[in-house]
Amino acid sequence: MRVPVRHIAGHLLWSTHGHAWAVYRIHPGPGAHGQTQETVPGTYIPAPVRTELLDKVTTMVRSLSGTPRLFGLCAQVDAAEVMWRMTEGLEDEDGHLLTEASGWVEHLEAALDLLDGQEMHQRTWWLAVPLQSESKGLESAAALWADVSDAFGLRAAPVTLAQVNACREKASQVEAHLSSGVPYRPAEPAEIVWMIQHALHRGLAEPLLSQATGSQAYGGQITGGVLRSPSYADLGQVRLEEGGTDRALSGGRTARSGGRAKWWQHKAVGSPLRRRWLEVETDSGTGYQAHLALAECPRAVSVEAADLFAQLEVLDFPVDFTVDLTLVSAEKARQQVQRKKNELVDQADQYDARPTGMPASIPDAAGDLGELDGRLSRSSVEVEVQSVTALHVWGPSAALCDARARALEKLLAGADYRAVRPSGLQTDLFTLGLPGAVRSPRLREFAQYQLSEDWAMSGAFTHSEVGDPNGILLGRDLDCGTTRPVMINVADAPKHDASASFGAVSDLGGGKSVLEKIVSSCVVDRGGRAICIDRTPVREWATFAEAAAPGRCQIIDAAQAGLSIDPLRLFPGPEGRHYALSYLTLQLGIGPMTTNGEVLHHAIEQAAAGPDASMARVLAVLADMAAGESGKRQDTAATLAGLLRVVAGNRLAAMVFDPALAPVRLDGTGTSDLIVITTAGLKLPPKQAFANPEILHQQPLEALIGRAVLYLIAAMARQAAFTDPARFCAIVTDELYWLTSSAEGTALVHEVLHDGRKHGAGLIAAAHAAEELGPDRGLMAYRALGRTTDRERARAGLQFIGLDPDDPELVRMVTTGLSPVGRKDRAGEFLLTAPRQNTGRVKVIVPSVRRIADRIFTTPGHQLRARARPQPLTGAEAAPVSVQKEGTP
Repeated sequence: MRVPVRHIAGHLLWSTHGHAWAVYRIHPGPGAHGQTQETVPGTYIPAPVRTELLDKVTTMVRSLSGTPRLFGLCAQVDAAEVMWRMTEGLEDEDGHLLTEASGWVEHLEAALDLLDGQEMHQRTWWLAVPLQSESKGLESAAALWADVSDAFGLRAAPVTLAQVNACREKASQVEAHLSSGVPYRPAEPAEIVWMIQHALHRGLAEPLLSQATGSQAYGGQITGGVLRSPSYADLGQVRLEEGGTDRALSGGRTARSGGRAKWWQHKAVGSPLRRRWLEVETDSGTGYQAHLALAECPRAVSVEAADLFAQLEVLDFPVDFTVDLTLVSAEKARQQVQRKKNELVDQADQYDARPTGMPASIPDAAGDLGELDGRLSRSSVEVEVQSVTALHVWGPSAALCDARARALEKLLAGADYRAVRPSGLQTDLFTLGLPGAVRSPRLREFAQYQLSEDWAMSGAFTHSEVGDPNGILLGRDLDCGTTRPVMINVADAPKHDASASFGAVSDLGGGKSVLEKIVSSCVVDRGGRAICIDRTPVREWATFAEAAAPGRCQIIDAAQAGLSIDPLRLFPGPEGRHYALSYLTLQLGIGPMTTNGEVLHHAIEQAAAGPDASMARVLAVLADMAAGESGKRQDTAATLAGLLRVVAGNRLAAMVFDPALAPVRLDGTGTSDLIVITTAGLKLPPKQAFANPEILHQQPLEALIGRAVLYLIAAMARQAAFTDPARFCAIVTDELYWLTSSAEGTALVHEVLHDGRKHGAGLIAAAHAAEELGPDRGLMAYRALGRTTDRERARAGLQFIGLDPDDPELVRMVTTGLSPVGRKDRAGEFLLTAPRQNTGRVKVIVPSVRRIADRIFTTPGHQLRARARPQPLTGAEAAPVSVQKEGTP
């Protein structure tokens, strides 16, 4: 096989057939080669966005001319490549993992174990545009001489500097026309070579595209006024055999002559007419490819079902496609339509003389031509797209390759498309997928005729992703038939001027608690911090933190005080005095600008000035004032001291007034990476009590203490989250309605959502309904919607994640199609939206890290079964348990 490449200079390619091409990568990705971050749509997008994307593709097609070629290639993704993306931003200058992210190593090992051996790919798009040159005859002559000289071992005619500059000028004109369409960038020489390597290695281990993107190899240079390029001959050292015999089918038997057995010698092999595949043998092994041509398209198709190429993603195997386009101007297309009309009139006259009359197909064809003529007349910029489409499937064995080709044929037939696998044309269809190759004249019979808008609806440029380019391995994309990892990076969002807040909505048992725990523990293991407010009576977050971050967590238990949140001990200086005064005025129900407030302020200032500043010391100062003062101040001090004794004597206030407890550490050291504040036992006044002071003062002492302690919890969380902007901190709260039922909790949520990005902080919250996330929920950049059986709540949830709440199909999916009850294998399904406004259906996967998996679930009886299950242990370095199910009540 001879590779159709003579020279490559930048993104320009000179083929052996006398053509020069400009190759571009469509949807290049964020930040690549000066490109700004692209807004990547997900699988589910609103109708206006879909229309906008369709208009961009239509504009792009109309801006082109001649015979461009589109490649939709599935780049192979290796498990190690996913691991590299998981470590991006966590390495020092020497390439070693940061010390504070040492816990991330277990996640990397679990990801490798999970993804190793999985068939993963990334859809990439490439556009090759032929550059018309005034010296086309000279170029053809030079290409012909290249063929002849190669046969005789002579040197081919060189490409001069003038020719290179002329092609660059033509390419700049093409780029000016492409600027109004979909995002693109010029391809690198190594990427063009990768396109050839990918075509040759289908069904085998192929070179990674990520390595080619950053490579400087294979490019030519101008030397002595001519273009000098490295040799590309080694790329063509392959053997192509159409209908090649799979050795697994033939049993490896050979003929008596010592060569390979002929097909008629083994019935198991079958006729060569049935072996409609291409055997490609390289130095890496032998792969099998099947190439299909799109032979027939439906006359009319609905907009929802027209995205033919987008539907290829649902298959459980990758499919490449190559579309060779011939663009005809509206004027020329109308002339062709008029000629066809005249032919139909002649046919109609001929049929009139027959007794059977005219067949029904002629009036239908006349109607189609009339509609086509009318649409071409409406716009002078309209073009007719004459396309030859090749679909490529492959496998390591001929049987698997053949089965995949048959599955693809059935999928297309279900949408009224007919694809054929022509015998004798497998090599021609394979060659069509090589950049720089000329389309075989024999493929002209498969040409389809459409207008630009109709062809744009086929979804050839459809780009859909879920999540972020790197970060936490959250799960896999359910809208992709093959394994496609889904990542999110909440800690990195503030660096890209986006919110790091995450809101999850689902019914009980929908999996939102497990989702929060995965994100929180991964943030900590990646070097960040997390502060969790746990209101559950079973203290599930405390149990999880002790297992997930042993030695790096602090548990603050309101009912069983073990650590102190005394503001005078936690926040030295004016800040501590401010929090202390606000807490006590809130606890005692007094105004700061009253006599009671003035006496309390004096006591706090005096207590804070001593070496043993604490809230207990404030109580002692008030007692001394009651004994030493006189008059009204004495009575006020005595009253305040008496009220504080009542509060301090309650066990729920012990973590504020007990000086013997060690204070919580908020300095960000290793022992406080994960702080869990359990509020079990704390009660809050009902929401209606905040609007009526009389009702508020009549609340039980436990409710009044709970309200004041919640203020301190909010102040502590804010202080820890906003102190060090360089280190990301997540404030986590499950069932957010409990926190936002008070003014203090609402203020914390409001402040984190509005100012968290500037301080490297974010809110991770969950609720049963979108409304419970508060009025500022629109500021959350990460949003997840799980199973919601109530239709009204489902509609509100769809609106929360940015989808159409009136779409009946989406409502059905949310109410019945996500994590069905009783289906353990379906647990953990969500609709996920990331900052780039890409929404897709994902399945959350719990990392196979024992310290996380053992305590992450709260399904009744799950922990008991997990402890009863025997685990093979081999000492301290025992392998982590593989956990493959998700969900939480």
